Amino acid sequence: MDTPDTHTPPSTPGSEPRTSYLEEKAFKARTLLVFGTITDTVAADVARRLIALDAESAEPIDMLVSSPGGHLESGDTIHDLVRFISAPVNMIGTGWVGSAATHLYLAAPRERRFCLPNTRFLIHQPSGGAGGPASDIAIQAREMVKARERIAGTIARQTGKPLEVVLADIERDRWMSAEEAVDYGLVSRVIEHKTTLKG
Repeated sequence: MDTPDTHTPPSTPGSEPRTSYLEEKAFKARTLLVFGTITDTVAADVARRLIALDAESAEPIDMLVSSPGGHLESGDTIHDLVRFISAPVNMIGTGWVGSAATHLYLAAPRERRFCLPNTRFLIHQPSGGAGGPASDIAIQAREMVKARERIAGTIARQTGKPLEVVLADIERDRWMSAEEAVDYGLVSRVIEHKTTLKG
């Protein structure tokens, strides 16, 4: 007579043990992933990991970014924390880096901004839907103008482009290939392998 199979089944790719294993490996490799839409939840998770990695060692942290953007202030949180911690951060673009993701990507100094060959970049002015009473719409419009100037200022500072050029460039969506992003000053080098990060 067959006895019931009582052993624990192997963990599937989405199961907790497997996830914990991958998280531990990523932590030991000092690697952070910022994938998908940037939200306050994503920002909080990345912030915790940055602080933990910074407390662990002063060795560089590799942050891989593939995101269409998202909530501007959530991107601000990651941007500011990258600059706040002591450990240097290597930004590595992959897939696409757009909008608020470009903003957090620019937190690293130019010599620490890299991308993989097929990465695309997008810069544009912040957007948002204004609603409610006319006075509230006017307030939101003023805040959007301030955000536009702030984002343009960051891009100008981090790329060396004149502010008026950046303001004109972000008036509409501005897409760039990896090579175009290097020419623009967003990226220092296009890399194909991790070993070239130190090259």
